[in-house]
Amino acid sequence: MKNKNKTVSGTDIEQVKRLNAQSGLTYNEAKDLLAKQKAMKSNQGFKN
Repeated sequence: MKNKNKTVSGTDIEQVKRLNAQSGLTYNEAKDLLAKQKAMKSNQGFKN
């Protein structure tokens, strides 16, 4: 009997999904956040 929630090697797919959801920012989210922070910092030099 094949368990559809596990890969051929035995990895629990649902557990991986749960852990990924709890892991924090994705690469693209982190990259966007850093870009926004850099833009805000560079704009502070133009304020009086």
